[in-house]
Amino acid sequence: MKKNQNNYCVILAGGKGRRLWPCSREERPKQFVDFFGTGRTQLQQTYDRFAKILPPENIYVNTNELYADIVREQLPELSAIQLLAEPIHRNTAPSVAWCTHRIVNINPDANIIVVPSDQTVIGEQKFADAVERGFQFVSNQQHMLTMGVKPTRPEPGYGYIQMGERVTDGVYHVKSFTEKPERDFARMFMESGEFYWNTGMFLANARHLLDSFRALLPPVLRNFDNDCCPNGYNFEEENRYIHENFPSYPNLSIDYGILEKSPDVCVMCCDFGWADLGTWHSIYEARQKGDGDNVVVDTDVVLDNARDNVIKLPKGRLAVLSGLEGFIVAEEGNVLLICKKEDSSSNIRRLINEIQLKKGNEFI
Repeated sequence: MKKNQNNYCVILAGGKGRRLWPCSREERPKQFVDFFGTGRTQLQQTYDRFAKILPPENIYVNTNELYADIVREQLPELSAIQLLAEPIHRNTAPSVAWCTHRIVNINPDANIIVVPSDQTVIGEQKFADAVERGFQFVSNQQHMLTMGVKPTRPEPGYGYIQMGERVTDGVYHVKSFTEKPERDFARMFMESGEFYWNTGMFLANARHLLDSFRALLPPVLRNFDNDCCPNGYNFEEENRYIHENFPSYPNLSIDYGILEKSPDVCVMCCDFGWADLGTWHSIYEARQKGDGDNVVVDTDVVLDNARDNVIKLPKGRLAVLSGLEGFIVAEEGNVLLICKKEDSSSNIRRLINEIQLKKGNEFI
């Protein structure tokens, strides 16, 4: 099948990955780790998925300067213009604004899909079909289009999108966004049939997306268009401008800054399998359970009366668990973590802050 030269992908790969600490460390976060022993990291798997759908030269990666060399090592096929490395950690709104600005200057007729780098997709053909439908929709509409997946469980760790009025087959106006509800609310959302999981993937016509940034997030682009590349687009000048000005941009997510504020956001109901693997809890929920409902991630283990645990140790280590129930057991480098699986995300954030204060960054 011929690939549409106007369709582009932006992979967001700049996060610190702290929610999967200690196996995801600040010097090499989870997106750059072969977490499940497949032979490819999460970033590489995301790139592979889109290289089957789009021209490879239309796949861009946004990351932090700290990780630029890792990206080049793992994706040597990327050209210099396909890699956008930020000088400081910011949230996704300024990241997407920069990527959109670059792509519009390269191809004013571009359509863009923005995706995280740490997700699992099951059913590659269904996914490819959904992406193609999404591109067709945004190329003819002045709308942003989120990709929603029907919930299979009341998962409090995901965001939810409520469907509004129907636009066309499988596409609805977004009535509301809810980020990480309590479990009882998540169960109500699932049972209502009106809510879909927010995959964090969305599509838009690039020029419409840039117009939305100008209208809703003027601090991001207030001087960008006038001051950057006054003599015509040059990506080296753009890089210099970004490195001087990026620290002044707001620390806002694309969801909060754009999608939740725009009146032009729709949701497409998708039927491919999907999981966000950004937390220990989500890995436990999404992965296949073994004996005793334990999730063992690429680890040699002996279990004795152990249930509902998630276990990940380095190669060459043997985990022997006896009488343990509902725990995370994870080791990487100089850190062994053993903690209750329940509410692990907030607990791990608290522990990381305490360790930084008491021990410094050596263990983070």
